[in-house]
Amino acid sequence: MTGERISAIGSDIEILALADENTEVVNLDGALVIPSFQDAHNHPVSAGIELLQCDLTNTETAEESLGRVAAYAASHPDVEWILGAGWSMDQFPGGTPTRQALDVIVPDRPVLLTNRDHHGMWANTRAFELAGIDATTPDPDGGRLERESDGYPAGTVHEYAMDLFEEARPPISAELAYAGLLRAQEEMFRLGVTGWQDAHIGELFGSPDTVESYRRAVEEGTLRMQVVGAQWWEKSQGIEQVQAFIELRAQVADESPNAQFVVNTIKIMVDGVAENFTAAMNAPYLDEHGHRTDNSGFSYMDPELLKTYVTALDAAGFQVHFHALGDRAVQETLDAVEAAREANGPSANRHHLAHLQLVADADMHRFAELDVAANMQMLWACHEPQMDDLALPFMPSDAESRTFPFGELHTLGTRLVAGSDWPVSSADPIAAIHIAVNRASPHGPQEPLGGDVQKLDLATALTAYTAGSAYANHRDHDTGALAAGYLANLVVLHPNPFELAPTDIHTTTVQSTWVRGEQVYAAASARTH
Repeated sequence: MTGERISAIGSDIEILALADENTEVVNLDGALVIPSFQDAHNHPVSAGIELLQCDLTNTETAEESLGRVAAYAASHPDVEWILGAGWSMDQFPGGTPTRQALDVIVPDRPVLLTNRDHHGMWANTRAFELAGIDATTPDPDGGRLERESDGYPAGTVHEYAMDLFEEARPPISAELAYAGLLRAQEEMFRLGVTGWQDAHIGELFGSPDTVESYRRAVEEGTLRMQVVGAQWWEKSQGIEQVQAFIELRAQVADESPNAQFVVNTIKIMVDGVAENFTAAMNAPYLDEHGHRTDNSGFSYMDPELLKTYVTALDAAGFQVHFHALGDRAVQETLDAVEAAREANGPSANRHHLAHLQLVADADMHRFAELDVAANMQMLWACHEPQMDDLALPFMPSDAESRTFPFGELHTLGTRLVAGSDWPVSSADPIAAIHIAVNRASPHGPQEPLGGDVQKLDLATALTAYTAGSAYANHRDHDTGALAAGYLANLVVLHPNPFELAPTDIHTTTVQSTWVRGEQVYAAASARTH
């Protein structure tokens, strides 16, 4: 490479023939160099902040989570509110921990902890008191409080009920948000990621406007990551939002002439998640006895309004990034994209649907037909406690065969892109690719979720996390491939995953990460010196 771009691609002999006395030669010693990974769906500022707060990520039991809270409280005696995230629903009966469990550890200060999927929170009694939440507080639209027999909050709240704490909890400072952004960038470089699509920019979860964090990083030259920011569609508002989106897009484009940070995408939440029964399904959820209930989840907006909004956004040149997890949500989203195409004609906006836990058979072929990408969270596509205890038992008997149907979508010609949803789950592309190929976690049940038909081959999974996500991020003109003239955004992997058995892919590690020809991460054991 010369400067920040790839000079040429060829054999060792061909490339060495181009070298002169000023050329630095890096011996990879059998490692694999590929285009760096790009993440098409994450929440990096939130993730970075959480790494700096009470971090419950990677805890495996309720006792371990409670122990971390206790340790954090003891080491931060002057913190007014104990805030954090990362606990897993499968650690607690029914996925809903109680306020009393936190009260024993921290009785005198409010504790508010977001769960790993960020669709629920766990609070102690003091937090409920300060927020004014009691037995008389109604469930908000699109949200639910777990309750005790007398109606008082039990400790866990879901979806839009999390907003009930917004006025009481202390806001996150601009300095902490900026520090979180830079901490997230550092972590992503360690994992070989050099570009991301932030799936929710703006004010969120008590944070100041994250657009300002990005603007500061651009101005100060600390942002090395290529970032696409998704402006957030507020479900309580209407089509009047579009003009504000257009104005912010133009402002940011003027401030970032090299397109280091752009906001050309709009994120729409179509439904919730399966584990708390808010994902929009065609069939009702089952109860703990296997009987049908009267709940089939939430569509967060009227399907006809969704068509109107998507048509307007598409006409304005925006990419729409949808959260669509249940099969009814997927259907309603595809219907909206179809309506936009009928009104506006085909576009180059590159709409994509994230999550796709269930997809109806009748909708499988529509992704390719509508030129809609499937934004895969590959790490979720395996048997593990949250899936096997909190999701599949409450869905129809055929649900497993349609769960995260990546293999079938690929066979039907769907464009595949990849995102982590970090900090909902790990940002590690290698861990996700391992599961995409095996449909099993290296440390869990080895029966492939959904059967072999849903597996991806290694090349397809790697391509989704490189060229696929570059496409979704509108960066495929000079990233996502090894080609002359493309930016030298590279990752070096060892051992070469193509030389491993599929069940050993997870043993591959990132040895080094490069941005515009400059090494931004090197593992302690790096073999590229």
